[in-house]
Parts: sequence; C-alpha cells; structure tokens
Amino acid sequence: MSATLTATTQTSAAPTPKPTYKVTFGRVVRSEWSKFLSLRSTWITLGLALVLLVGIGVMFAYRYNPAAVHGPNADVHDSVTIALRSTELAQLALGVLGVLATAGEYTTGLIRSTLTAVPKRWPVLAAKVLVYFGVVLVVATVGAFASFLGGEPLLHGQPVALTLSSPGVLRCLFGAGLYLALIAVLGAGLGMLVRSVAGGISLLVTLLMLMPIFLDILPSSWKPDVSPYLPGLEGGAGGSIIDLHTAPGALSPGAGLAVLCAWVVAALIGAAYRLQRFDS
Repeated sequence: MSATLTATTQTSAAPTPKPTYKVTFGRVVRSEWSKFLSLRSTWITLGLALVLLVGIGVMFAYRYNPAAVHGPNADVHDSVTIALRSTELAQLALGVLGVLATAGEYTTGLIRSTLTAVPKRWPVLAAKVLVYFGVVLVVATVGAFASFLGGEPLLHGQPVALTLSSPGVLRCLFGAGLYLALIAVLGAGLGMLVRSVAGGISLLVTLLMLMPIFLDILPSSWKPDVSPYLPGLEGGAGGSIIDLHTAPGALSPGAGLAVLCAWVVAALIGAAYRLQRFDS
C-alpha cells in the first residue's frame, strides 16, 4: 500500500506540459495589427489625413470661381483636381505615420520584444507593411471619394463639374488611395532603414517635397528627364497616378505607378537587409 501511495503521489506531482505556440505569419500580422491600433498617434494621424482630404477638397469646391485668373483655383480644369488638392498635405501625414510606426519601435526599445518573439526577421517587416498598406488604402480611398462627392453639388453647372461616371474619375480617386497607401509603406520602409524618427521624416520630406525644388538648381535640360521619375506629386510619378489629364512630358498612370512601386520596393529591400544583417 505504501508503494502504491508513493507512486500515486509521484504521478500527481508530475508537471503538466505547457502548450507550445508556433509563430506563424498570421499571428505576427495580428500582433502588428494590435500594436498599430493601440497607438494614439495612429488615430490622430489617420483622422488628420481624413480631415485634410475631405475638408480642404470641399472648401476648394465651395470657393471655386471660374472667373478668377489668379489664386489656387486659377489653373483648375476639372473637379477631380479640386477634390484631390489636399493629397499633397495628406501624403505627409500618412508618410510620417509609417515612419513613426517602424522607427518609433527602435526609439522606445519595443523592437527588442518584437524580434525576441519572432525569430525570423522578414515576417516582422512583411506584417507591418501589410497592416499599414491595408489600413491607409481604405482610409485614403474613402477620403478621396468623400471629397469628390462632397464637392460635386457645389460645382454643379460649372465647366469643371464631373460625375463618378465621367471617364477617368474612378481611376483618379482609386489612384489617390493607392498612392497614399504606398507613401505610408515608403515611410515605414525609410523608418526601419534609418532607425530614427527624425531621419526617416527628413528622408521622406526630401523625396516628396524637396527634390523637385533641388531640380530647379540643375540645368533646365535635366528636369524633364528626371522629374517624372521622382515619387512625389509635383511633376513626379504620384502626379501621373492621380491626374485626370496627363501633362506634357509626364508618365502614363500605369508607368507612374510602376515607378512609385520601384521606390517603395527599394526602401523595403534596404530595410529588410538591415533588419536581417544587424538584428539577427
């Protein structure tokens, strides 16, 4: 009986095996989704971008004056241009959001916990890109359509008035959402590449806003050959994507999208190399 009691005691005292959890890409995506939505800066930046897209577009439609020869609407030829006037400001907000979401983890030290939980490095970057692209694509596309539809009644009867069924309008509105989503991913790639919020934002602003200005310093014959291949809106690939009418010397919408994707892929390749090389 004593032997039986001892055996029973040893059996009951045996530790219960802990369940093993496998790191899968789906779980990494859910983790990045939770982190992304838990940040206050995410909601503030997305809300700001939406307000800029809708508010400024509707305001320009309200203030449109076809008789004006000077001012912000003097060169407007269609209502899509009016609706997407604020894309240049929204791109900065959403691009900075991408930088904050990646470089911010290095600033706070959260990246150490992330990389400890995920032994392989590439799923971390891929999950971040997937989450940022998906969220911004939805928000930016909704903002572009809301801006156009909000200004449509204000421009009714004007020479620039268009409807959703007009040729090229849907392409421009969906293109604006896609452009802003790619800019957010570009910001995320730059943030993870330089591991600095200030450095990532500086690179982003340089690519989108300052490079067209720097081109004015170069010989004038260079600008038509270089400007269309920049990622921004001012004469660059982004402008080709969202403009209803292709400007002289500009790329086609498809070619502009390909050029912008090349910029984004280049940033992500650099980020992935540094992540694999220095965080292993």
